[in-house]
Amino acid sequence: MVRHAARHYRAAVPASTSPAVLADLLGALAYGELTAFQRLAADSSLAASVADAASLGAMAVAEYGHYAVLTRHLADRGVDPGAAMAPFVAPLDAFHQQTAPADWLQSVVKAYVGDGIGTDFYREVAVFVDPPTRAVIEEVSADTGHAAFAVEHVRAAIEADPTLRGRLALWARRLVGEALTQAQRVAVEREALTDLLGSATDLAEIGAVFGRIVAAHEERMVALGLAS
Repeated sequence: MVRHAARHYRAAVPASTSPAVLADLLGALAYGELTAFQRLAADSSLAASVADAASLGAMAVAEYGHYAVLTRHLADRGVDPGAAMAPFVAPLDAFHQQTAPADWLQSVVKAYVGDGIGTDFYREVAVFVDPPTRAVIEEVSADTGHAAFAVEHVRAAIEADPTLRGRLALWARRLVGEALTQAQRVAVEREALTDLLGSATDLAEIGAVFGRIVAAHEERMVALGLAS
């Protein structure tokens, strides 16, 4: 299980979140949860056993529940969920198209490593938004069973065939590279998100945020048995 380092910020947490920030932050997260639901449901057909297929199906249901929580929060705050998600369809779809898993194990690693990076980012950003929005982000960032499932299956596969380690480690590095590329694209295009971080902290603290995200990713690689 990845443990997240304690956060120390000098900036005050805002009492409210602007509609633009709310739309961008939760719109991106909502579309991510929707695509996670779709991927897990599809990947369940690749499972090696009925029990594994059922486990992935349960995770997919949980991801859809997160999506419903996010869209409800947006609607309650007067933001159209569809419009909020629209700007993030292209970059997220591009990420998934460029990182389509070739087999069952790659799909398991992607669900754990790829989604984990996004989750870590949203947890970091949550300290800069209003308490109700922060609570929603923390709720939907809860592990749906990915961690234990991925660690168990990937480690078992490597133990049975050690040659898989190098291939899966290379796949995980590719996932990180593609995720960062798309994140940079979104940051450039969506001014509200960059303003949220820029107004709340200084450059040193922004560096610390990404340092913690990288550290959490490295812990996941260790847990999977894929650390170099």
